[in-house]
Parts: sequence; C-alpha cells; structure tokens
Amino acid sequence: MPRTKPTSPSSPTSATNEPALLADQLRRAFEGDAWHGPALLELLTDIDAPTAAMHPIKDVHSIWELVLHIAAWDDAVNRRIVLGKALELQDEENFPPVKDKSAAEWQKAVDHVKKAHKQLLMTVEGLSDQRLTEQVPGKTYNIRFMLEGVAQHELYHAGQIAILKKART
Repeated sequence: MPRTKPTSPSSPTSATNEPALLADQLRRAFEGDAWHGPALLELLTDIDAPTAAMHPIKDVHSIWELVLHIAAWDDAVNRRIVLGKALELQDEENFPPVKDKSAAEWQKAVDHVKKAHKQLLMTVEGLSDQRLTEQVPGKTYNIRFMLEGVAQHELYHAGQIAILKKART
C-alpha cells in the first residue's frame, strides 16, 4: 500500500516534527517509495540464499554479509540512543560471518534486518526534537547527524547490493 508523501518541511502548512521526517527518510531508504530508485528491501525481494551468499566480485562482501552489516548498525544506533552509551562494533559484529548458507538462515537474516530496522524506527518516532540535538556518547556529532547517516548508510549498501545482483550473471 503506497504511503502518502509527506508535506515538504518548507511548506507553510507543515508542522515541524523532525523525528517523523527522519523516520520517513529511514523508512524510504529501507522499504521503498524513495526518489532515487529501489530501496534495500525492494532489492532483496528476488534474492535466494545461494545468490545472497555469492561473491561475484572478488574481495567484496556478499549480499548476505551486507544485510547482516546493516542490521548490526541499525541495532547499534538504536542502542546508542536508547541506552545513551558509547558503542562501537567489533569486527565480527560489524560484518557478522555467514556460517550456515541455508534458505532458512537467509530468511532469518532478512527477518533480522527488518526487526532491527523496525526497532530503530520506533525509537526515532518516539524522540523529541530536543533529543536530536544531543551529542551521541563518545562521538563529536548529535543524534540527528547519526540518523541522517543511517539513511545514507542503507542507501550506500543498497547500491552495492544492486551492483552485486547485476554481477551475479
């Protein structure tokens, strides 16, 4: 079901609700209805486990590894906001290894990234405008900047996934 496009933030009829605008951008980057083209989930719709695990380009992460990486960072950002603590991911958390390449495990990976993203959206939607200006613990930037970065991060990796899909043939 298509979502109604939000009123432009510069429109005189729109009330400023930055968390809702950020959540909308995160949702579009992840689920779809984005201006640029296919979002992450749209790119994953026809990917099976063997394709997700494939390394069609040497020394490049697989689609599966990228999906786990996106989930890891959605979760990490959510925990940074909710717990208010400095948080970094270790190498194995940043790009979790794919140990079982079965169809069931691929579905679990997709379900995991959806759940991590949903949790982040719920957190963002519950933020006040004031919270967006708070500095992220251990960082030199605020929560707004970090959340804008999450949307950029997901689109960056969605682009990689689009290329990997083309490279598989």
